[in-house]
Amino acid sequence: MKLLSKAISCPHCGHHQHVTIDASCGDQDYYDDCRICCNPIHIKMHLDDNRRTIQLFIDSDDEQIY
Repeated sequence: MKLLSKAISCPHCGHHQHVTIDASCGDQDYYDDCRICCNPIHIKMHLDDNRRTIQLFIDSDDEQIY
């Protein structure tokens, strides 16, 4: 299991918070609630094995901002 901690900003209120992502499960698409405003944060993670990178996209539903 490969767990990584990443600081993100809530797309609703702008509060900075840490999320823990599990990079051993491949690409992921899920929602997590903001700890301050309780609105849902859409988190999409893509693992690029060729470049050995993780792309993390944060948005509030359909609007990509990160």
